[in-house]
Amino acid sequence: MRTRCYKNMVFYQIWPRSFKDGNNDGIGDLYGVLEKLDYIKSLNVDGIWFSPLYPSPNVDFGYDVSNYCDIDPAYGDLDTFKEVLSKCHSLGLKVIMDLVINHTSIEHEWFQKSRKKIQPYTDYYIWRPPVINKKGEKKAPNNWDSNFSGKAWEYDEVRQEYYLHLFTKEQPDLNMDNPVVRIEVKKIMKFWLDLGVDGFREDVITFISKNPKLPNDYLFPMSKGFRFYNNGPKLKDYLSEFYADVLSQYDPVIIAEAPLLSPRKALKYIKETDDNPLDMVINMDYMEADCIISDLLPTRFHLGKLKRAFTRWQNGVNKKGWNLLYLENHDHPRSINRYADPFYHNQSAKMLVCSYIFQMGTPFIYMGQEIGMTNFKANSIDDFVDCKTLNSKKNKSLKKRLKYYEKTSRDQARTPMQWDRSDNAGFSSTTPWFHINSNYKEINVENQERNDGSVLNFYRKAIKLRKELPVVLNGKYKEIKKFSPRIYAYTRNDGEHKLLVICSFSKYKTKFKSIKGYNLNQGKLILANYSINETFKNSFIARPYELRVYLF
Repeated sequence: MRTRCYKNMVFYQIWPRSFKDGNNDGIGDLYGVLEKLDYIKSLNVDGIWFSPLYPSPNVDFGYDVSNYCDIDPAYGDLDTFKEVLSKCHSLGLKVIMDLVINHTSIEHEWFQKSRKKIQPYTDYYIWRPPVINKKGEKKAPNNWDSNFSGKAWEYDEVRQEYYLHLFTKEQPDLNMDNPVVRIEVKKIMKFWLDLGVDGFREDVITFISKNPKLPNDYLFPMSKGFRFYNNGPKLKDYLSEFYADVLSQYDPVIIAEAPLLSPRKALKYIKETDDNPLDMVINMDYMEADCIISDLLPTRFHLGKLKRAFTRWQNGVNKKGWNLLYLENHDHPRSINRYADPFYHNQSAKMLVCSYIFQMGTPFIYMGQEIGMTNFKANSIDDFVDCKTLNSKKNKSLKKRLKYYEKTSRDQARTPMQWDRSDNAGFSSTTPWFHINSNYKEINVENQERNDGSVLNFYRKAIKLRKELPVVLNGKYKEIKKFSPRIYAYTRNDGEHKLLVICSFSKYKTKFKSIKGYNLNQGKLILANYSINETFKNSFIARPYELRVYLF
């Protein structure tokens, strides 16, 4: 029987390379995590999701895995990880590992043997012979695009065939249709679960089943092939196999990254039955209020898109499955820059977290979000190192590329954690692997620890409140002021208590008038981001990025 303990939890995500350097080589590591576990616990969170810790050549900073059953030496070793795991458990923190099984690194032993057709590795990856055109030229097996720009096929001189890579050419896709590959995946899962890990966040797991015919895609001008591998024909079968053969024996938390998966399709995997293979999915809808197709085509922020995404998932999943709630992670620029205004830093950071943390679901906080970290200002395109970023917009002028990178790059979420005002923001005593944001002397943990009104202490209070209020766990969600271009507001009602959350997404003053059954003069204001909060005839004038939470 599944315990579904995650429903009462809040998770904190660590991108290890940028969290804390504990051995002073400029790279974040597990030694630094050990130093800061008490701090993480002080946030009132219940678990940690680690982005990949595995050995990797770091073309995609850990998402190109060269060994699934070890720790990258840059971060420590298995003994160090066991020490972190043990202390996490002693503090009551669960640990979720990132599981990257759609693809490996090109340096993985499996690929090196597969390209030489050494059994049993010959069909561990998706290989196809070249298509020879009328001119006798070698062509790729189909016209699919990579998600990181360019085409999805690379010719290998050793094997003299093409291999599929949905991301960089250094990340060949595994052939999950091969049952031996699935046995390998189950061994990996069992290795970490036996070590004591509490679950997995499965990277782009909805890509693991491809249409076996690998047909050309002429329907879409961009992302060709996506419809032939996202939510593919055998996905449910393979996820169910992993669950039945391994996961069901441990009761772990299983989270799936699921790009462009609707709530209806997500329920196929997360509906609350004992045999469904997943607990929650990370949807991309929350990340598309200022862009089209998850950061690919940036646009102006549109509150209506964000509100529709929130409500779509609340209404589409609630009472049938369970939502995962977030506004930041390692793949997207900082939310203050995207959805609010750094000029109103304190108000923006506090409002944004409350826009989602009181919804029904399990909230995730990304490292640095709890102090309101922001995007960095780049001087040139040479300031960026992310492979996805550098592979995009190469046909644009340097000026346009720089502007695009600043707005969309994953590097914006990966600047080192800002711990204090000292050199390198307290992240390391030597030159860090990546830029420190220039605002670190103003925005850092040390400053905010000393300030009762800081973003950091607000996060602690908001998370504590969320866990103390049964209405947040069980109450029915309802969006109000649906057509307001500046206000996002919602209620939660469990029949005994009611919650009203009001978020202004504007720098302009905006009138908010409450609805029947939610008299502001009768409710208790339990959270706000301004010190004086007057009402007049069941209404008030919302100030820039104002937030109020009332309990009835």
